[in-house]
Amino acid sequence: MTFSIEAENPTAAELHELYAAVGWTAYTATPQQLEQAIAGSYLVLAARSTADKSLIGLARTISDGHTIAYLQDVLVAPKHQRLGVGRALISSVLDHSAHIRQVVLLTDAEHTQRAFYESCGFTESHDVSPPLRSFVRLS
Repeated sequence: MTFSIEAENPTAAELHELYAAVGWTAYTATPQQLEQAIAGSYLVLAARSTADKSLIGLARTISDGHTIAYLQDVLVAPKHQRLGVGRALISSVLDHSAHIRQVVLLTDAEHTQRAFYESCGFTESHDVSPPLRSFVRLS
């Protein structure tokens, strides 16, 4: 399977289909909020199948464009997972953010997540020297 990655904001229908496919119901429960979040993002990268141009993955960042970029979402449609799409999206995010001092992300505590993100060049905050702490407030 081949795919391309471009900076673009997918259509509302494409967004809802992709986020629903990966079970991210916090996003799909409020469709208008999802669309506004995508529109307000610093960078949105869409992965599309070269065969039919369908949206198969997405990554987005929130950033000031200079000192920090927060990698908010990385998602790949289930039938396209484990084919290099997620890794390619992250690589493209890092290329677009090479001039930014820190790229940060928050993800699930599954062991596969750690291995994947470490293989993409990320380090868990408590493993950085000197040690860092991460804090989050969810509502």
